[in-house]
Amino acid sequence: MRLLGNLIWWIFGGVLMAISWAIAGLLLTITIVGIPFGAQCFKIAAFTLVPFGKEIELGNFGVGGFLLNILWIVFCGWELAIGHLVSAFFCAITIVGIPLAFQNLKLAQLAFMPFGAKIR
Repeated sequence: MRLLGNLIWWIFGGVLMAISWAIAGLLLTITIVGIPFGAQCFKIAAFTLVPFGKEIELGNFGVGGFLLNILWIVFCGWELAIGHLVSAFFCAITIVGIPLAFQNLKLAQLAFMPFGAKIR
């Protein structure tokens, strides 16, 4: 079931969202200060390609992770989260797209707080 879900995910927007994460990662790694943020983008881009069968555990960040998450939200997290929310809305319109909408909502949560999140 995970394979079928991931194949449908790729067709209906998963690849586009992964590309947007990769582009954000490239833009952030141009500067030395943005390298930790770019590394998170590349990790999330890989996760965005195969989200079915994996879970995200948010929280578990220290003071450094909290500060990085605040900077993340201010500079690039909200744009990527809005992209996932818009994609979730359009996927939820159809009955077939409801599982895809749930995956987009899961990734929107990750787009707000990537530092300290664990993917299982």
